[in-house]
Amino acid sequence: MKKSIYILDDTEDIRNIISEILTEKNFEVKGFSNVKEFRKGIMYAQPDLFILDVMLPDGNGIDLCDELKDNRNTRHIPVLMMSANNAYSAAKKMCETEDFINKPFDIDDFIEKVEDQLDK
Repeated sequence: MKKSIYILDDTEDIRNIISEILTEKNFEVKGFSNVKEFRKGIMYAQPDLFILDVMLPDGNGIDLCDELKDNRNTRHIPVLMMSANNAYSAAKKMCETEDFINKPFDIDDFIEKVEDQLDK
């Protein structure tokens, strides 16, 4: 069965690149551009992994990570945080994210981090 990944990033090009990379690796991918869309999406289905950008137009990925980890329905799902701002690499300390991805990212490193979380 295909593993499902939800991506929340407000930059369409980044969502498309990540979706393409992960689809080629045989993952099912659903992308969201804002927190409102994302919240609607998780009401109807739950993925095997969340990938969240930190800075969003209608919220903050760190706060959303906290929400997901506090919710008994989603707390078991791994979260990878992403940001172009290296200051946010401390996101792992701010919420219970499993890992942090700096943008721009190395594709091989990105895939490795995703697969590591899905193999657990």
